[in-house]
Amino acid sequence: MFTQTDYSGSRLDQYKMLSKQLDALLEGEKNSIANLSNASSLLNQFLERTNWVGFYLMEDGELVLGPFQGLPACVRIPVGKGVCGTAVADKKTMLVEDVQAFPGHIACDAASRSEIVIPLMKEDQVIGVLDIDSPELSRFTEEDQQGLELFTEVLMKHL
Repeated sequence: MFTQTDYSGSRLDQYKMLSKQLDALLEGEKNSIANLSNASSLLNQFLERTNWVGFYLMEDGELVLGPFQGLPACVRIPVGKGVCGTAVADKKTMLVEDVQAFPGHIACDAASRSEIVIPLMKEDQVIGVLDIDSPELSRFTEEDQQGLELFTEVLMKHL
């Protein structure tokens, strides 16, 4: 049974606790869609000042919308386009302080101002991305990046 945790300590300590909670939540479940759904829900309740938390999955050479929390979103994103597509092409986390200043930004929600995208890697291949948007400029920090990268490492054990 899931119970909401009271996160304390440094921001990185909070992310470590969140990752442990994710690991316990997904333990024994093999269905990727169920695990991605619970992961997006867990992140959505943990993160403040965000307006979209979810996943895009690689399918036939492009990103396709997966489980998420937030308003309806773009369904398909080509590799190399926007923040998500660039994260796939470069195989690295993209932390964008102002999405309007990002060349080729895809505005699925006009309210989004900053974004972080973490590639989901399996055997050096990107199988998808974790995408998180905020209506605030510069919402995401290097601590958020480290914590979310840890979160996705734990998640990948269950996909």
